[in-house]
Amino acid sequence: MNYYELLFTTITTEDYQQDLLINALGEIGFDTFEELDLGFKAYIPATDFDQQKLDEQLFLYKDMFTFSYDVTLIPQKNWNEVWESNFEPIEILDKIFVRATFHEPKPAFPYEIVIDPKMAFGTGHHQTTSMMLEYALETEFEGKKVLDMGCGTGILAIMAAKLNAATVTAIDYDPVCYDSTIENAQLNHIDNIIALCGSKEAIPNEQYDVILANINRNILIDQMEHYREVLINDGEIYFSGFYETPDLDIITTEAAKYGLKYISHKKNKDWVAAKFVK
Repeated sequence: MNYYELLFTTITTEDYQQDLLINALGEIGFDTFEELDLGFKAYIPATDFDQQKLDEQLFLYKDMFTFSYDVTLIPQKNWNEVWESNFEPIEILDKIFVRATFHEPKPAFPYEIVIDPKMAFGTGHHQTTSMMLEYALETEFEGKKVLDMGCGTGILAIMAAKLNAATVTAIDYDPVCYDSTIENAQLNHIDNIIALCGSKEAIPNEQYDVILANINRNILIDQMEHYREVLINDGEIYFSGFYETPDLDIITTEAAKYGLKYISHKKNKDWVAAKFVK
């Protein structure tokens, strides 16, 4: 699959302003972001790129701060080189060490996750993924059935498996993410992850004890009813991929319609991960 890379140069007065732009791009199909000193890179499958939608999203921010962007088409054959040149190991609360296959392990960490860097989102670098990993450390997975929606590289599914989940169903609409989840599960010697390619229609008609959904606000709202249907009573669901203002209130209000009660949230650079219970 070919991707478009958009290199944004931004001049902002507040840190959250650039994040608003990133969130807006996520709502129209951009699925991977890399923050830089003076802006960021955003990636979208070439088949999903729509210049009119992009122009409409960017128009909303043209008077808020100054930005510009350049577009480059990245063939699939070059993508691994792009990832490997930018992928650095990640440490989460001195307990989780996320590295690529070409990094040295750190045995002092209780949990190590090996991710083969490809185009799939979810290497742990983004604040939403790191906060979800922090929540994973606080969650009881022992013997439970877990659903990971928008699984990306499979990093959250792998973490749940390492925390002794009975089974983990990992779903993503992107075939690259589907393949990446299978490959990364094998790299981590995990054999109880069931990877599926699709969206809400791919969710099996089963009951889950824990749901992990790190996507974006609009998709979470669209899929909320499906989550309610497959989550057991007293089951836990963790949402991320959105901002504290105004998204958290919107998500909380929508979740309440389906009997999902807000419990707590974490915040990192205005990004939020939140815990709900049915």
